[in-house]
Amino acid sequence: MSENKDPHVVQPGNSVEGVKFVYDFTEGNKDLKDLLGGKGANLAEMTNLGLPVPPGFTITTEACKTYLDSGEEPAALRDEVSAHLAALETAMGKKLGQADDPLLVSVRSGAKFSMPGMMDTVLNIGLSDKSVQGLAKQAGDERFAWDSYRRLIQMFGKTVLGVEGELFEDALDAAKTAKKVAVDTELEAADLKKLVTKFKKIVKTEAGRDFPQDAREQMDLAIHAVFDSWNTDRAKLYRRQERIPGDLGTAVNICSMVFGNLGPDSGTGVAFTRDPASGHAGVYGDYLQNAQGEDVVAGIRNTVPLAELEQIDKKSYDQLMQIMSTLENHYKDLCDIEFTIERGQLWMLQTRVGKRTAGAAFRIATQLVDQGVIDEAEALQRVTGAQLAQLMFPRFDEATKVAQVGRGIAASPGAAVGKAVFDSYTAVKWSRSGEKVILVRRETNPDDLDGMIAAEGILTSRGGKTSHAAVVARGMGKTCVCGAEELEVDTKRRRMTVPGGHVVEEGDLISIDGSSGKVYLGEVPVVPSPVVEYFEGRMHAGANDADELVEAVHRIMAFADRKRRLRVRANADNAEDAMRARRFGAQGIGLCRTEHMFLGDRRELVERLILADTDAEREESLKALLPLQKQDFVELFSAMDGLPVTVRLLDPPLHEFLPDITELSVRVALAESRKDPHENDLRLLQAVHRLHEQNPMLGLRGVRLGLVIPGLFTMQVRAIAEAVAERKNAKGDPRAEIMIPLVGTVQELEIVRDEAEQVIAEVIEQTGVELKLALGTMIELPRAALTAGQIAEAAEFFSFGTNDLTQTVWGFSRDDVEASFFTAYLEKGIFGVSPFETIDRDGVGALVKLAVEAGRAVRPDLKLGVCGEHGGDPESVHFFHEVGLDYVSCSPFRIPVARLEAGRAASSSAGSDHR
Repeated sequence: MSENKDPHVVQPGNSVEGVKFVYDFTEGNKDLKDLLGGKGANLAEMTNLGLPVPPGFTITTEACKTYLDSGEEPAALRDEVSAHLAALETAMGKKLGQADDPLLVSVRSGAKFSMPGMMDTVLNIGLSDKSVQGLAKQAGDERFAWDSYRRLIQMFGKTVLGVEGELFEDALDAAKTAKKVAVDTELEAADLKKLVTKFKKIVKTEAGRDFPQDAREQMDLAIHAVFDSWNTDRAKLYRRQERIPGDLGTAVNICSMVFGNLGPDSGTGVAFTRDPASGHAGVYGDYLQNAQGEDVVAGIRNTVPLAELEQIDKKSYDQLMQIMSTLENHYKDLCDIEFTIERGQLWMLQTRVGKRTAGAAFRIATQLVDQGVIDEAEALQRVTGAQLAQLMFPRFDEATKVAQVGRGIAASPGAAVGKAVFDSYTAVKWSRSGEKVILVRRETNPDDLDGMIAAEGILTSRGGKTSHAAVVARGMGKTCVCGAEELEVDTKRRRMTVPGGHVVEEGDLISIDGSSGKVYLGEVPVVPSPVVEYFEGRMHAGANDADELVEAVHRIMAFADRKRRLRVRANADNAEDAMRARRFGAQGIGLCRTEHMFLGDRRELVERLILADTDAEREESLKALLPLQKQDFVELFSAMDGLPVTVRLLDPPLHEFLPDITELSVRVALAESRKDPHENDLRLLQAVHRLHEQNPMLGLRGVRLGLVIPGLFTMQVRAIAEAVAERKNAKGDPRAEIMIPLVGTVQELEIVRDEAEQVIAEVIEQTGVELKLALGTMIELPRAALTAGQIAEAAEFFSFGTNDLTQTVWGFSRDDVEASFFTAYLEKGIFGVSPFETIDRDGVGALVKLAVEAGRAVRPDLKLGVCGEHGGDPESVHFFHEVGLDYVSCSPFRIPVARLEAGRAASSSAGSDHR
């Protein structure tokens, strides 16, 4: 529930006498989205603002949840609907479905969060064989009445009765073919009467019942269909994709019909107060004369730009411009508006804060700051780390000579390359096989959602910036080009014909540019994003469009850096990565994995260490590794001079440094068959067998290695200490921190710490350089989190290794389970998102919180960070801010995302101190 609580709200699953399940548009407001859904709340808000909204009422989300929980609508709902319907009939001076002058209504879904096209809508409820005659007489337009009736049967048949939509489409196409016309508006009243008869026969055959002639039955069945649409496969898939909770339910909006299909002085459209693709101010949207609203978003007929409405109907255009300004000022954001013009009368059917591309989000946020509409803190809430990540993806190199074969509307930016596929099933199938695909359709509909998610990008030959494909793609951050009219898409033959006659068959490679709308044959090379070039220090703000975007990103990042409390470090193992991380804004290194330094040309030295049979052999191997390790650290500390560098001592099992057991066994067997065995291979094979573990991630690794292999950890500590001393002698400012991995008990840490301190003391004595090296540990085992208070007595810092902590808390190996059952768990709703992608707050997060509190209770100045992959995940960064960590650490490329989300977290919590 929102903060505007209503005393009559019922808890889900209950049906309590006196509970209010229906609200008139005059009763609600925009803050009641939990109860009235986004559409209902905003219709109420526009009504309150005095805007021209057709009268109507909203059935609450609580009614939906009760219906879904019990299988029946709340007992009081029918009477409440009847009372509000009677009031609506009185206001309109006509009754629902009456024969002479029928009141018609729409029944529309409206969840709290926008789910474009995912749930159901039925228009023209109230038409029947009798009332269609009355509508024709009242409107003075027989064609309009029969067109409205065929639309009702088509939508009701598909949505409410479950009839396959293509059956209606095929019948409509056949009627146009018989009449030799291209679009449905050219069908006459007589043609539409025949089509109605055909549609009713389809309903009877496919649904096993007649199309209902009783208007109230139509409305009640449509309400239930909207409730049921909350749990359709496509709605559930969309919610998983957008991380929308599944227990919210949808409201249902009953609105008196206004008609855009009454002739050339009528029409319908969608408008944006700013360009949702670029963020630029101006007149943006689509308009379609003599049409109903679904025609625009479905992309069935190509629209005209909204600006042309000024020539078609200047009075309505001027009124719409004024209303758009009112709404943007009221909502203080880009607004997405649906409207209908009925014979010169403008009606507002919906408004919402509009979905936008990542670039538009950054531009609009800074524009609104400059206009004094919002402040910096609010600007940070208008953008997300996920959007910033999108802006960092590569773009096409326009300098290359690749055949451009078409151009459509740049609906959602990005550079997408893939094989052309012409249906969702193929898109999903090929994508799961590792193929990159572009979904090509005439227009998309909600049934295409699976394929849209699987595809790299979407290309349609119909529709505009407000079509289903465009709106959904923008919401998902998916590249999309719409309305490429010169491309002839034949989905049945699985091919696309481009200008000049060239045919693109399914499986042919194409490229689409969602920033320019260009379509290419073959693969277009990509170049770095200007946003990445900015972070790399190779691009600055200027006058062109890319520079405008860079300037907007620069300003938002400055806001975030001023606001955030969390510092952001990098996971980096060498000087090159460290330098890049520093350019991206890293404030140190939170994880240097030393095992990466032991690979390559040093593998032979590590093998000698593992194969050592005597103390002398082991010491000789360690002595050879020491200077190499020291040089690694000298380079790393130099690159991050003045910033902290947390070095993790060797963590993985030793077998990872040895040859694969199968390959080595084959090599030894072949050598023995030739009677030419290699002594070292035999020793290696024996070592591999000796070190083999059933579950190496829970075996001899981390601190356990340091305790059972004498000299291993002390060699690494010595290398770190000597490198720090060398850098200090060179007037550098190295700030090394030594991290002991996989500690499960304080005794392990105390032993390694004592040895490390002894080595550091020896280096101080040898070099004469004063060294202060912090010693801490990774918290990556449940026991470590549970005994964090004890461990904090021996640790100066904790770094949460959330990858291993997630594995050990859940009891599964990431390498194994992601490929085996994660997909099923996500589909069944057991996971909303992979716990390796976003931190599991209830399980892993609870242990992190417990360890933070216990550790700081013992050592108030305990430094706390996280170095698992969650450190760069936007939602997880907010959690780490909430529990009071000092920093997050992530891969260099994700540093800007973490910086932004740390700023957003601080801004949304109003700077509260969780310490």
